[in-house]
Amino acid sequence: MTDPVLTHALNRQGQLIEDLKDLVACPSVGADPAMAQGMEDARKLIEARLDAMGFRNRRRLTPADGSGQPAIFAERIDAPGKPTMLVYAHYDVQPSDPLNKWDTPPFEPSERDGRLYGRGISDDKGPMMIALDALAAFVAVEGQLPINVKLLIEGEEETGSPSLPGILEMHRELLVADAVLSADGARWRPDLLTLNVGSRGNAGFEVRVQTAGQDLHSGRYGGIVANPLHVLSTLVAGLHDEQGHISAPGFYNCVTEPTNAERDEIAAIPYDEDASFTAIAAQPFGEAGYSTLERLWMRPTVDVNGMWGGYTGAGSKTVIPNEAFAKLTMRLVPGQDPQSAKDAVIDHLKMLLPSHATLEVYGDRGQGGAYAVPADHPLLGAAVSALEHTTGQSPLKVRIGASLPLTEIVSRVLGLDTVMFSFALSDENFHAPNEFFRLSSITDGLAAWVQIMREIAEISPDAFAPYRRK
Repeated sequence: MTDPVLTHALNRQGQLIEDLKDLVACPSVGADPAMAQGMEDARKLIEARLDAMGFRNRRRLTPADGSGQPAIFAERIDAPGKPTMLVYAHYDVQPSDPLNKWDTPPFEPSERDGRLYGRGISDDKGPMMIALDALAAFVAVEGQLPINVKLLIEGEEETGSPSLPGILEMHRELLVADAVLSADGARWRPDLLTLNVGSRGNAGFEVRVQTAGQDLHSGRYGGIVANPLHVLSTLVAGLHDEQGHISAPGFYNCVTEPTNAERDEIAAIPYDEDASFTAIAAQPFGEAGYSTLERLWMRPTVDVNGMWGGYTGAGSKTVIPNEAFAKLTMRLVPGQDPQSAKDAVIDHLKMLLPSHATLEVYGDRGQGGAYAVPADHPLLGAAVSALEHTTGQSPLKVRIGASLPLTEIVSRVLGLDTVMFSFALSDENFHAPNEFFRLSSITDGLAAWVQIMREIAEISPDAFAPYRRK
């Protein structure tokens, strides 16, 4: 039987695309103060859309001190006795540099070959508009939503969500819900139906190694004063052993090994390792004893993102630099405390530091924990059922090696679990030039969002009670 709500939503796809183009044309780069007007223009467009959909209690949320980019909140409490979902998306986008790598201007959305191109169109404006249009279709056809929905549309996701914990704390009572359904998160592959059920956490910092008060002539001081680049290289090399294990004592505290069931589930996922590494002109490498996907999804990492010091210009300069620098980040897995993991790495670097050098740690990059949705969570079950209904296939459950700040933050502050239900795909160049969004994903996404609303409406709110931790 045809769902009249879905029919209405599909008939509006042309208007959805035009609305999406208008939103993408707003240069909402939250990291760049020069783009403040673009952020405000995006907020106003979204707020006008929510007003037209009959959402109520619309407001802008900030932490108690009023800092940061505001999140947009609105709600429709249409269904007493039904579950309440906190539906999440974000309106900020990554910077568009380098501009010369774009085939068309990043904030002038263009359509070609079944794709829409523009900065932020895949991450996260396209997926957000799909969710909003599905909700709007219910209101247009049935006059109400089948469940209660609270919208939280964030403005700082691309800068690590620094204000989100404060927003959640400040507005805890307003944001009471049974679970979080996220329009952010991205599907893994275009050739495989999947659901993301977990993400890694992250932490990072910078270090400075110094061995003298100034740069030195290598003829006068070579061999009698330590070179900080050599010292830093040794420190970095000491972060891992020959088997790829991280050497810092205590780093693996509380890390659990993948279970046999998890390893079997990962091994069953179709994955062409040779093709994946050929595409990036690389060879498989990593912690011994684990497959590539296990390393990517289930194991923590420490990486050097950059090292520099001394003379790097053209020609020769016979100098011993007095200082060297590096940027380090780590990806973390469930069970790891970000601060403890970071402290373990810093303590290890200090232990390796020779007496003829000093080490300064600075430039904290922020941190967030890993997250995994419980395998038996009712919202995850609803997502699986919705995709089975709309595609005729059962989705594979996968994780992502990257970090999604929302999932861990909302779990820690509000005690709520999150299911990622985005219809972006991971190959759509988000964070890179020529970001795009497949037009086919609009049809798929509308069908799935309409169906998941109906699936959730069949769940008793009591079923969520064991998973609400606060």
